[in-house]
Amino acid sequence: MRRLARLCLSLCLALPLAAQSAPPAGAAQDAPPSLVADRIFINADQTLTAEGAVEVLYRGSHLTARRISYDQTTNRLKIDGPITLTDASGSVILADEADLSADMRDGILTSARMVLNDQLQLASQQMLRVNGRYTQLSRVTASSCQVCASNPRPLWEIRASRVIHDQQEHQLYYDNAQFRVAGLPVLYFPRLRMPDATVTRATGFLLPSLRSSSGLGLGVKLPYFIAIGDSRDLTVTPYISANDGRSVALRYREALANGTLEWSGALSHDRILRGRTRGYFFADGSFGLPAGYLAGFRVETVSDDAYLVDYGLPDKDRLSSGAWIGRVRGDTFFDARVLRYNSLRAGDSNQVQPTLVGDLSWVHRFSPQVIGGEAALSFALDDFSRRSSVPFDANGDGVTDGRDVARASLALTWRRQEILPNGMVLGAGAALNASVYSVSQDLSFPGTLTRVIPAVSVDLAWPFLRPAERPGGAAQMLEPMIQLVWSHVPSRPVPNEDSAQVEFDEGNLFAYSRFPGVDVYEDGLRANIGLTWSRIAPAGTNWRVAAGRILRSRDLGQFSTGSSLAGTRSDWLLATQVATANGRLVATNRALFDDAFAFSRDELRLSFAADRYDLAASYVWLVADPAAGRPLATSELALDGGWQVSEGWRVNGSGRYDFQAKQPTRAALGFEYRNECAIVDLSLSRRYTSSTTVRPTTEFSLSVRLAGFGGSQGGSYRQTCGR
Repeated sequence: MRRLARLCLSLCLALPLAAQSAPPAGAAQDAPPSLVADRIFINADQTLTAEGAVEVLYRGSHLTARRISYDQTTNRLKIDGPITLTDASGSVILADEADLSADMRDGILTSARMVLNDQLQLASQQMLRVNGRYTQLSRVTASSCQVCASNPRPLWEIRASRVIHDQQEHQLYYDNAQFRVAGLPVLYFPRLRMPDATVTRATGFLLPSLRSSSGLGLGVKLPYFIAIGDSRDLTVTPYISANDGRSVALRYREALANGTLEWSGALSHDRILRGRTRGYFFADGSFGLPAGYLAGFRVETVSDDAYLVDYGLPDKDRLSSGAWIGRVRGDTFFDARVLRYNSLRAGDSNQVQPTLVGDLSWVHRFSPQVIGGEAALSFALDDFSRRSSVPFDANGDGVTDGRDVARASLALTWRRQEILPNGMVLGAGAALNASVYSVSQDLSFPGTLTRVIPAVSVDLAWPFLRPAERPGGAAQMLEPMIQLVWSHVPSRPVPNEDSAQVEFDEGNLFAYSRFPGVDVYEDGLRANIGLTWSRIAPAGTNWRVAAGRILRSRDLGQFSTGSSLAGTRSDWLLATQVATANGRLVATNRALFDDAFAFSRDELRLSFAADRYDLAASYVWLVADPAAGRPLATSELALDGGWQVSEGWRVNGSGRYDFQAKQPTRAALGFEYRNECAIVDLSLSRRYTSSTTVRPTTEFSLSVRLAGFGGSQGGSYRQTCGR
């Protein structure tokens, strides 16, 4: 019967619909209409009627109803509901009854509800469809929130006397619109236009946000988004605050055929710095070039050191501007960049620090045919320029002042390993580093310096493996290792621009030099000894422990006492990591201590994630090291966590506490509500530290995002209606 009904309706509808304007040639929508029903018959007045689980498919539209009657004389469809009509754009219309044209592009639906992109719902007493493009609704309630019989009042809604949906332009036009929250009227708009939920980019106002800070007071931001074609957009954001703060921010984005471009900036007037125009400008871009090269640039500048903090922008303490180009191909790496730095830290002087830095690096790896192993040849050019024109130590204060340094370096390294019959791994290596320096504005160095540093090494490791005793069990590996390294550094000193601070960790325990750069290189004969133990359990707890220290034939005084590397014996290094197989708990600790267990450094990091809780914590302890720019000891705790109180509600918190200063440095508390129709973020933060340019500040912010407009999505939690 269903197949017969389908054939009959196809024949009946094909003739009257043939006179309609045809869709584009070759389109799949040229197929004749199709109908499926439980029962079909033709009345004496030649009215075709289909009843029982009726489905109609035509030109991308899908209609389901209880009963459909087709009048050939008027070419109209009388439909009894419940009705569900899904058109080619994906919009869904629900109604009790309808009077439509045969192609379902024009007509009236009563007690209708339209759902756009499975988000925004518009309920009305009557709906009028015009030419398949416009849908007019009267006495409308619009919301993307779930409405239940037990709680018919949505979190938010828009009530209007009339709404017109333009399916071609994807716009919604409201007349006499009233925005309500929990049933209470909040805003009124005589005319209101919004993009529908299918639009991802459309010109218009975005939702405002509130922000309150100690310096600016309560303020509001009202962004206006301008879509400039498919690949470009501009956002203009006025910001008005209670303490006479006036600001306009701009953000421009563009997607290029071979890269991206984005810039943002703002101009502000406020009471914090009266009579001054404040602002910032950030820009960055990246581009793909022929032959596999990548290039980019970055610009970062501010009017004053405290602007970013005062206006709640990214809290950067060092800005950088410049350009770069690079390529990675096979075994060859190339990178060249020029950057200008500007420090915002209270204790830094941009006059005597190297603010203009240029760097060119080229590395090529290869396998020597005669001696085997793996070798690398690298070349580097570096330049460090300072703004000051005062020569080094001209004032007798030991300050670097205006010294400028240019350096060219060439390095050749080689390493080879062999597995012995008893399972030991024997390795050998060599390195040769040559550098040429050009120094100006420093009376303690000649204009040109050269230096050549040779280094050789031999190492022996003996890994022991204990396989898992059963499938899914834990496997263990124990590996002791010793490495002998000799290098010779000429006694003639060179300027130190890239090795002011030294790190000692499991990553460089077996390195030729613990210094991070080229200017200072570890000297003499030394033995690097270490032991690693690993436990790998696919369904249990995984462990990794690394321990070791460095023994020297004699103390050459290269390391400060606070570096944990001074003397003929370094401090002991103990690094531990434990993680559960499901990744919920990860804890790492790195400690440096001497033979008397006096700690010079300890870093603890912990992360834990459960179904409703998550926590990230870190604690850092460092002894004072004036040579590394750390005149006081450091003891700081940082916490960051969240609690999913219930479905939709979440509390976030973070903080930092300085035990040396005996006071907190930062604290933040946030509340977040998410459901299918809205995301609400409420946060409160406090910055306690102060300097000559940055003051302690308290900031409050509130942002709201509604789903159903311009492609915006709600949160992951969706309310359900109980029975």
